[in-house]
Amino acid sequence: MVKAIVNGIFPSSISAGLTFDRAATLTAHPAPEWQLSAALRGPSAVDLQAEAVGTAHRFLVPATETATWEPGDYWFSIRATRADGTVAEVEAGQMTIKPDLAAMESGHDGRDHVRRVLDAIEAVIERRATIDQERYTINNRELWRTPIPDLLVLRDRYRSELRRMNQARKGGLFDQAVRVRFR
Repeated sequence: MVKAIVNGIFPSSISAGLTFDRAATLTAHPAPEWQLSAALRGPSAVDLQAEAVGTAHRFLVPATETATWEPGDYWFSIRATRADGTVAEVEAGQMTIKPDLAAMESGHDGRDHVRRVLDAIEAVIERRATIDQERYTINNRELWRTPIPDLLVLRDRYRSELRRMNQARKGGLFDQAVRVRFR
């Protein structure tokens, strides 16, 4: 069964190593009169051709093929082409191809940059709670530690960034207080 994609043909991210199956019913560019193709450009070049399923288009790429896709950020253009040479772009955007988790080695750290930095800052603050020196000198070598107030500012900045990222993943508005005034 082919389902129409309402909010765009391609998602914002996919995972390598999984079957890529996206379908679209384009009333202005119905199959088989129009052929649909996609060009993804980023760490590598990926070209896709949709198959016609009635008047709909379907991009179907097996997991064995997506497993070879290089992870990273890609820009894509989905184009409809007619036999007379007419070409129309029906969707363009950016998507992320995430690595195949099943192909990762043990010990893989899947945290994003913000989470790793926040965890490191919090670990430094925790260790510093038992050390009262901000600097010391041994054999003409001097060591300066980042002052606790500076670490707290950095921690708060990264906590805010992590909160924004989590809200964006959830759709943004639902974790926020919305104030309304009626007159």
